[in-house]
Amino acid sequence: MYIAELDRPWTETPFMFQGFYLQTEQQLQALRKYCREVFVDVGRSEPGALARASQAAAVPAATPGFQVRGNANYARGTALEREIHVASEVYGQAARVLREFFRQVAQGSSAPEGKEVDAAARNLADCVIRNPDALLLMSKMRDTSGAAHARALQVSIYMMVFARFLQLERDQIHLLGLLGLVQDIGKARLPETLIENQLSLTPQGTELFKKHVELSAHILAIASGLPPKLPALALLHHERQDGLGYPRGLKGYQIGLNGSIAAICDRYDALLAPAPYGEGRAPSAAVNVLQGERGTAFHGPLLEQFIRCLGSFPVGTAVELNSGELGVVIAENTMQRLKPKVVLAHKRKLVDLATDSTPKGEPYRIRRALEQQILQFDPRNLLPV
Repeated sequence: MYIAELDRPWTETPFMFQGFYLQTEQQLQALRKYCREVFVDVGRSEPGALARASQAAAVPAATPGFQVRGNANYARGTALEREIHVASEVYGQAARVLREFFRQVAQGSSAPEGKEVDAAARNLADCVIRNPDALLLMSKMRDTSGAAHARALQVSIYMMVFARFLQLERDQIHLLGLLGLVQDIGKARLPETLIENQLSLTPQGTELFKKHVELSAHILAIASGLPPKLPALALLHHERQDGLGYPRGLKGYQIGLNGSIAAICDRYDALLAPAPYGEGRAPSAAVNVLQGERGTAFHGPLLEQFIRCLGSFPVGTAVELNSGELGVVIAENTMQRLKPKVVLAHKRKLVDLATDSTPKGEPYRIRRALEQQILQFDPRNLLPV
């Protein structure tokens, strides 16, 4: 059978590949040594393998759920150096369209126009499919003065990049991107002071803030030019696996794949977003928080996939190397997550930490991740010519 996920990070085990076929007794003994349970991809396993194993081990039937990974195959298309300029235009246009949509809603439009938002989400999805790293880099230029729009756009990009990583179909990537853009539109109808102080609200303020979810669903139901399934999906991103989320207290599989993706991506960005709209944490600290909520707040196997998708140092992370040089992560090395590809910020020189050495002949390594504002950069002018 195909072992797709473990109950602990892959980096804490001796397995060389993240996902493998269980074929030998030696592999089985290793799994028993390091794991209490594993997750099997039925679709990639040999026919009948799971049934035979269940009979042999008297494994109880699985609870209802959903398939985490799809079957779409996306080869990396355009080079990052080329796609970054397309991503810049697509990102800017999406920000303008989203700002206008939020403005219409804030001014009380009885039927806000969503056609252009849908088109912007489709353009973003096409960009992600061609090269996901380009939009991730562009998103580091988020406009903190328009935090509601910036957060929505950032969450949308995370959702689409994650969906592509999961090999979901193009239409689902587009739908998730659109959902990320508009699932918090209800916040446009809340008092600005409530949004700005959401991390320190009174119990009464917290209950009022939570109303933004149902407001979003209502607004999307009356907006024109948007898919009819969108309002129901917008209700899901604050639901939690243990039933302690809101507004309906759904549990486990009731949240579904789309809602579970939205919940993880929204929470991750809330941990990273600058105050007062988020907690301003570093990516590694945000991942640690998510890991602590694995299986309780968030779907365990899906969260593990999300962490794999971003890597130890997500694209766009500003880092200090052991050489003392500062740089920006532009791509992950899938086999060596701690050694991504980095562009040295002041030299526009690309170094591959898996193969390149410092000027002193030592292997490159990342000394620490930096707070994003320490190293200001424009992705369009960052890449080597």
